[in-house]
Amino acid sequence: MENKRIIQVEEKVPFKLLVPLSIQHMFAMFGASVLVPFVFGINPAVVLFMNGVGTLLFILITKGRAPAYLGSSFAFLAPAGVVIAKWGYSYALGGFVAVGFLGCILALIIYKFGSDWIDVVLPPAAMGPVVALIGLELAGNAASNAGLLDETIDPKNVIVFLVTLLTAVLGSVVFRKFLAVIPILIAIIAGYAAALICGIVDFSKVMAAPLFSLPNFSLPSFKWEAIVIVLPVLLVIASEHIGHQIVTSKIVGRDLLKDPGLHRSLFADNFSTMISGLIGSVPTTTYGENIGVMAMTKVYSVYVIGGAAVLSIICSFIGKMTTLINTIPGPVIGGISFLLYGMIGTSGIRILVDSKVDYGRSRNMAMTSVIFVVGLSGINVQFGSIQLTGMVLACVVGMIMGLTFYVLDKLKLTNDREEA
Repeated sequence: MENKRIIQVEEKVPFKLLVPLSIQHMFAMFGASVLVPFVFGINPAVVLFMNGVGTLLFILITKGRAPAYLGSSFAFLAPAGVVIAKWGYSYALGGFVAVGFLGCILALIIYKFGSDWIDVVLPPAAMGPVVALIGLELAGNAASNAGLLDETIDPKNVIVFLVTLLTAVLGSVVFRKFLAVIPILIAIIAGYAAALICGIVDFSKVMAAPLFSLPNFSLPSFKWEAIVIVLPVLLVIASEHIGHQIVTSKIVGRDLLKDPGLHRSLFADNFSTMISGLIGSVPTTTYGENIGVMAMTKVYSVYVIGGAAVLSIICSFIGKMTTLINTIPGPVIGGISFLLYGMIGTSGIRILVDSKVDYGRSRNMAMTSVIFVVGLSGINVQFGSIQLTGMVLACVVGMIMGLTFYVLDKLKLTNDREEA
């Protein structure tokens, strides 16, 4: 390891290295992955359990040829938040199951027809702002969690919020080596320490919690209106998955879209999300944090990632640990959310940059402009009992515009068609 020897995807790792390397992967995903259950207001134990199970399923379905750790997906936060506010968490679970199931169908379609059609339905000029809206819509939630929107602002909350946010921001800039991979986790620890000093942490539930306990499994409920609200996320997570696989392919030096194949990895990703919804957990997705670990360490072994998955499953059964996680106060979560939600927004802008979207073309300017305004304006469209608003409505509008421009191109009615 001293000379950064590459440990390839199928290579087994000696046990003395396997444990610390696996812990590193688990820590890398930990800070961001447990944030999602906090936002949804559920115990993170079932999420840690499903992160591990989902990762092992991914390794199995991709025949151990695609190194990826599945953590909690942020793409569902905005639409699931709407569903939870209207009908409760169980109906959000039903939406997760539906998206996961249709994602598996999408994987079969890609196996049969390829993935070029995704750029027709949601071209980069539409995909970028839709992804950006996932983070921008949640900005108010971050401020609310931090206590910054309270009628009377508590100075203790402000102190804890600032310590957390500044640690996360500065850590992402100045930390090096392994610390550079876990600035979110370090920020949570720093914010938690500040909360302890300020006296806003309650340990009573930790003392009362059992050492071992079962994760908080629960069953989904299904409602057509709730499913429709969550459904547009499908194309967003498909695009995100393809991007992650392309980046990972460059890191490990092999084309994962061909072997084991995009259809396998996308199926595994969505199958995990479907199982997550069936047992009460949040949707899963391949994690950029763990891709960063691979890029830095040059350790690509699925055995290491599988080891991290097993450790995550074990942690989900330690009652005192999951209860301790639940004692993290709102200002800490708010501080982390300020950065992470902003990063989601920025990742949408990055899609526009990486795809080299030409805003000299009228269609791209119109598409991005309309989607942003639709998503941020607060307007809603009602179809019977189904209400579309925010990112969900913006995604639908983007799809309609993308298909419309495609048809107009075929009819040769547009004035900005690119030369073949």
